[in-house]
Amino acid sequence: MINLNNNGHHFILASKSPRRQFLLAETGLKFEVKTIETDETYPAHLKCEEIAVYISRNKALAFDMEKLPAGTVLISADTVVWLGDESLAKPGDEAEAAAMLQKLSGKGHTVVTGMCLRSRERLHCFYEKTEVFFRELEPAEIEYYIKNYKPFDKAGAYGIQEWIGYVGVERIEGCYYNVMGLPVQKLFTELREFTGN
Repeated sequence: MINLNNNGHHFILASKSPRRQFLLAETGLKFEVKTIETDETYPAHLKCEEIAVYISRNKALAFDMEKLPAGTVLISADTVVWLGDESLAKPGDEAEAAAMLQKLSGKGHTVVTGMCLRSRERLHCFYEKTEVFFRELEPAEIEYYIKNYKPFDKAGAYGIQEWIGYVGVERIEGCYYNVMGLPVQKLFTELREFTGN
């Protein structure tokens, strides 16, 4: 096995997401978490993966790499739920969450995670896409999920690893972990290439 901790690299995950932190830790990678509040608005003409990469890139560019330890590799990410021609962001309250889940009910949508790797010398961005298909959700199911799981920190108002994913998702096409917010296999492959390990 190739150990990404070799060759003096210091990894930083620029994300408060507990799902991303958990998934990255599961790879065996040793890293620390540092975040800088960044503006997550984006130009109106951007679509789907363009939005995810744009925001992820801004998160990475917010850091002054010269103030971080030598050999630092910064990992940033942003996940977008794309339905039709609309990005479903994090809901502000229960009403917004219910409206989003009602839109997703009985339809397929795209989940895209944009990611950036940054060192003092380089910036490399990429993305992963997964198609997710919900069955028709009953209003009572939507209400139960929101009341009990409070998905206000999740794009599209749902976590596939939670109750709604167990009972509502008919199938997915692509990487499951991408829907959780971190396409682990893609990231692992890109990190190995980026670091030369």
